Amino acid sequence: MQLFVNKRQASECLSLSDSTLKKYRLNGEWIEGVHWVRINSRCVRHNLDLLKDWVQNRGNPNAHLKAIQTYQQGLLSNQQRKR
Repeated sequence: MQLFVNKRQASECLSLSDSTLKKYRLNGEWIEGVHWVRINSRCVRHNLDLLKDWVQNRGNPNAHLKAIQTYQQGLLSNQQRKR
């Protein structure tokens, strides 16, 4: 199960400032719907597991892409229905 956290929690866990989190979101470094989700105009939640992986694999984008694919495959919307 993925853990989505607020900006304070993400900032503390990743040792990044709030403004750095915002910069990565706005410049497209992090993908909306994958790395973060917008709850409403004032509320954003960050996918902590994928962001930790992103920090770990910044020099190896292919490794991070595999983590994204694994995350997306695990979504309920991508599960096959049993008949």
